[in-house]
Formats: sequence, structure tokens, C-alpha cells
Amino acid sequence: MIITDTHTHLYSEAFDEDRSAMIQRALDANVSRFFIPAIDSTYTASMLQLEKDFPEHIFLMMGLHPTHVKENYKEELAHVEDMLSQRKFYAVGEIGIDLYWDKTTLDIQIEAFRHQIHLAKKYKLPIVIHCREAFDEIFEVLEQEKSDDLFGIFHCFTGTLEQAHQAISYNMKLGIGGVVTFKNGKIDQFLNKIDLQHIVLETDSPYLAPKPYRGKRNESLYINKVLEKLAELYTISVEDIADITTKNSKHVFGI
Repeated sequence: MIITDTHTHLYSEAFDEDRSAMIQRALDANVSRFFIPAIDSTYTASMLQLEKDFPEHIFLMMGLHPTHVKENYKEELAHVEDMLSQRKFYAVGEIGIDLYWDKTTLDIQIEAFRHQIHLAKKYKLPIVIHCREAFDEIFEVLEQEKSDDLFGIFHCFTGTLEQAHQAISYNMKLGIGGVVTFKNGKIDQFLNKIDLQHIVLETDSPYLAPKPYRGKRNESLYINKVLEKLAELYTISVEDIADITTKNSKHVFGI
């Protein structure tokens, strides 16, 4: 059984004291594919080191996170473009719009999102979308940019059934993580109405730890709790969930 964590910030400072041991715990539990989203240029060196330390298991993305779209965003986008031109990445991400922390940057967040969608098309890569309190804004951009060569993952999906179908209509898989185990997460109430071919698993570690670890540091090992919850919701085996979602991740990332 191979389990794929399609979204984990393994370079986070939260793992500085036990990173290798934490990754080994996951590997020992069959979590053997880790897809690493970018935030901004300050994390690039740490990401490259991760890949060097675990070359068979680490797959890097490149992008500018919407909460890091600041005054220097054009320099950051130039860094993204420069890195994409130099070497192989498996997605442009995480990118998108976040209106939870700062609504004043909406215009430049949209500009950065659109620019990075164009880069993904140029390099024939999937996008990994961050959306927080911004479904309408995200969907408006996707509607304008939709095409056969636009595809990817709607990371940390927390919307409604209707929004799930809309995301899927833009060639997006739904990234399902710890929220599906929360009592107030709501997506557990309809998720089994969505065909498993549209689902991939993620942790977003060190954030959003699933029950019974909610409120604590998340790690890739805990994806097993997400796996177990989906097996319960879809009434099929954990092994089948792992197999289907890993195949879906291979379809998106090409590996």
C-alpha cells in the first residue's frame, strides 16, 4: 500500500527539531510520496535540501502563496519564473487567493494568481490552489482561464457540494485533509456523493491536524486518520482509498 500526501510543508520551522524522524515515521507507515508546496523565495533553499535528503520521496512545487503577495510580489514572481526555467517541478503551487488575513491585497493577489496560472500552462504543470474565504474570486479567475491545459488540485477543500462540483468542472481534484475529521468540518456530510476519482489526500502539515490530534502539530503520518475517515464515508477499505487516491495524484503530477 502506497499513501500519497499531496500537500505538506515538511520544511516548516515546526519540524526543525525532529524533521528526519518525523518523515521516517511516515515512511514506516507507507506514506512514501510527499508533495511540497512553495510559499515564497525564503523557503526555496530548505525545499531543495529536503529533496536532496529524501530524493525518492520528495516532489517539489514552485509558486508564491497568496498571503505572501506583498509589496515585493513582482520580485517574488520573477523568482518563481526563474526557478521553473532552471529545473523540474511537479506543480505551480500553492497559489490562489486568501481574503481571511488581508482583503486590501485582493487586486495583486488576483494578478499573481493569474500570472502563475499562465506559467503553469507554459510549463505544462498542474496548479495547486489555496482558497480561503475567496471561492467566488477564485472561480471567476478559473472561469476566465479555463482550458484543456489548466488542471490541478483545489488544496484543503472546505466548500459546499455545489462548490466541489464547480471546482471539479475546472479539471481540479479536491485535496482532502484533516478537516474531514472535524465535527464542524461539514464536508464529511456530502463527500461520499463525489466520485473518488476526484479526490486526493493531504495533511497540510504542520497545520490542520485531524482528530484526535486537532490543535496539535500535524505531520504526514496523521494522513492515516484522513484515510480511515474516507474509508468510513465511502464504505470501502483503507487499502482501496490509498490506491485510488495515489493513482489520482499520479494523474495530476505525472509521477
